[in-house]
Amino acid sequence: ADGSVLAWGDNSAGQTTVPAGAQSGVVAIAAGGRYTLALKAAAPLAAWGDNGFGQTTLPAEVQSGVKAMDGGDYHSAALKSDGGVLAWGYNFYGQATVPMAAQAGVTAIAAGGFHTVALHGDGSVLAWGQNDNGQTTVPATAQSGVSAIAAGDFHTMALKSDGGVLAWGFNSSGQSSVPTAAQSGVRAIAAGAVHSLALKSDGSVVAWGDNGDGQTAVPASALSGVKAIAAGDFHTVALKSDGSVLAWGR
Repeated sequence: ADGSVLAWGDNSAGQTTVPAGAQSGVVAIAAGGRYTLALKAAAPLAAWGDNGFGQTTLPAEVQSGVKAMDGGDYHSAALKSDGGVLAWGYNFYGQATVPMAAQAGVTAIAAGGFHTVALHGDGSVLAWGQNDNGQTTVPATAQSGVSAIAAGDFHTMALKSDGGVLAWGFNSSGQSSVPTAAQSGVRAIAAGAVHSLALKSDGSVVAWGDNGDGQTAVPASALSGVKAIAAGDFHTVALKSDGSVLAWGR
């Protein structure tokens, strides 16, 4: 609540060593492959950790006017207050080359492993970058009526305004096969490397896909009273209404 960032876990690239610039005034955070992003209330983005592809070298355009950001494996994306998307870092698949359609009118962004996703104000989804598994081939059902997006390593998710979840792309562990429980009454989504999450309106978490580390084995404590969710590559995190955090998986 005081605007400071806490981080823990693997620190091989300094991604959990929070710099002085992120110890106050922060309003949002995102975690990339081995690096961290923080959005300040009245200052530029802060970024630290792995910079092998320039993902934490912030371009001049993100020094002001940013309202959201996300980190992929090796690339970063930011949403400007004017509705335009910026991206930088690893660009082998074109994931950091923002198409014209995403340079205005965007309301949300998500960075996958090697692809980028944007939600337009008209409820349509745009996606670009790696498409080896169809993760950037947006289905007709996601071209209108979408209210939120999420991107995994090789799959993409969309939350429809009617509370149903869509998913497409890599489906090796069923991460893109939406279960019945997530086809209605959902208010938030998140995508891990090869698993998917949905937060229901009743405060319960639904998870599907790879469970090799128990990341989709939702504990009883996450079947009620949850208000936000997040997915790492192989673990899952939930924020309870009482302010406590739950985590399970690797």
